[in-house]
Amino acid sequence: MVPSDDRVRRFNSTLSLEGIAASSGLAIGPARVLDTRRPGVVHRRIPKHGVQEEMARFDEAVAVASEELRLVADHVRAGAARAEASIVEAYILMVEDESLREDVERRVSIDRQCVEWALDTAVREMADTLARSKDPYLAERSHDFEFIGDRVLRILAGQRGTAVLPDLSEPAVVIAHDLSPAETAGMSREKVLAIVTEVGTRTSHTAILARALEIPAVVGVQDILSYVGSSEQLIVDGLSGRVVLAPTQDMIFEAMARAARHSAVTRGLRELRDMPAVTQCGVPIHLQANIELPGEANLVMLQGAEGIGLYRTEFMVVDPGAPPSEQEQYETYRSVLEAVAPLPVTLRTFDLGGDKFTSLFPASMDANPALGLRAIRLGLARPEMFLPQLRAMLRASAHGSLRILVPMVATLRELRAVRKLLETARREVAAAGHPQAEHVALGIMIEVPSAAVVADLFAAEADFFSIGTNDLVQYALAVDRTSRALATLASPFDPAVLRLIRMTVTAGDRHSRPVGVCGAMANDPLGAALLVGMGLRDLSMESSGIPQVKEALRRVSLAEAEELANRACACVTAEGVQQLIADALAPRFADLLGA
Repeated sequence: MVPSDDRVRRFNSTLSLEGIAASSGLAIGPARVLDTRRPGVVHRRIPKHGVQEEMARFDEAVAVASEELRLVADHVRAGAARAEASIVEAYILMVEDESLREDVERRVSIDRQCVEWALDTAVREMADTLARSKDPYLAERSHDFEFIGDRVLRILAGQRGTAVLPDLSEPAVVIAHDLSPAETAGMSREKVLAIVTEVGTRTSHTAILARALEIPAVVGVQDILSYVGSSEQLIVDGLSGRVVLAPTQDMIFEAMARAARHSAVTRGLRELRDMPAVTQCGVPIHLQANIELPGEANLVMLQGAEGIGLYRTEFMVVDPGAPPSEQEQYETYRSVLEAVAPLPVTLRTFDLGGDKFTSLFPASMDANPALGLRAIRLGLARPEMFLPQLRAMLRASAHGSLRILVPMVATLRELRAVRKLLETARREVAAAGHPQAEHVALGIMIEVPSAAVVADLFAAEADFFSIGTNDLVQYALAVDRTSRALATLASPFDPAVLRLIRMTVTAGDRHSRPVGVCGAMANDPLGAALLVGMGLRDLSMESSGIPQVKEALRRVSLAEAEELANRACACVTAEGVQQLIADALAPRFADLLGA
């Protein structure tokens, strides 16, 4: 039975399903449905003398899984997605993690569970901890634990290799409930026309790899396995996030035309990689990239980024066990700096806590964790974790151009406390004999309304501002940005949000402090043009969006953008702002917007 909601639309025998556009492009071809369901898990009690034998089975399965993943990592590293090999390498670390083995051994030796039962329980508990997070990125990481558990369980069941991926005799659209990054990385662009999954978001590793492989992908298409069978003809629209089953001939012709236009635009945008990002009248705009994994640093350079405007360091503490050591962090930060040198890198301190608690922290008891002990509040409460990170960043500063960015700063007292800890870290690094840059800029995220309201006070003490439009929208409008039901209310074009942005820019200009934007608004060609009109000259975004934004800005003069921004700030509703910008720019950006 077809659900009666906006995600599914039926036109005679044609069925249109809506998901999330995860990797741009269009594809037309037959479906190939993959069975990615986990094998059945045996629940069997073992005798005391069987513990050693069970753990030997576990160790053997882990060794096989590690070797298979290393082969996949080698394949990724040698191909177009070589910068994403770190994703698969992270899987190797997870499957070999000693804390996972200890958890399994405890269940086997004390609870007398067979190794399959013990592994399944341990992995589910790890995954559930992350799945409860309201943060989309951390919630997606729950799938990573499930994937490594499934891989080891398959090996214990005698299924070696990437069993769910068949040899495709002809190019096809791969349909699955979900795919692990290792499975996605093993795909070939020549044989896989597109990827469609029932779960996932744009921040999932599968989506990241699909973009790196340049395979069109739509994720989060609920219940698609209930409607599609192998060999059924499909249109996968990675621009709009729609999948059309049993399309008419007219639909196919239209999709082919759109695909041709998109390919032509993509080829043209590639030629822009080494051209400057400037407005039509020649005003330079600095376009940088947001990254979450160190391996992405190489990839962003291929998109023409002028550095890394936001490196989300919290990925390092998603895995269970001890926090990363100072040395581990230093080596990671250094690798990112060296990958993009001499271009700048902005490292954001851990944005954890509240709804982003990992297994390193006790469960939050706050009634509203998004407003609780998180981000810099947690860092100041846990200096034994925060100071090593600051020391690692300062040590890495000797290897490139580095800035430190602090998330969720709400009061001047917090900024002063961070600066005091930074000075302590600087003295400790010097005392240990490690080289460091003479000066490292310390900036704050403007994502809490109070920070924007008193931006003039912050500008006297912070070295730079970076506006995080995603959380600024959430906190300014009291809208949970992860809620599908409230998605229409969470608009960066709301007049309240635009006024907060303008206040921040004005304060920065008055005190000669650089102001940038690192939220999703910068990734939208229409939003980027509006931001430039409001005075922003530094925009950081997902690397895949840089070519489109660069081309969009080259089609708009500064005077036009400023006039548009002034008119937008006079609107009274988000809908009014969006209509104003669309009327002025959408026809000019039609090819960039996927029309």
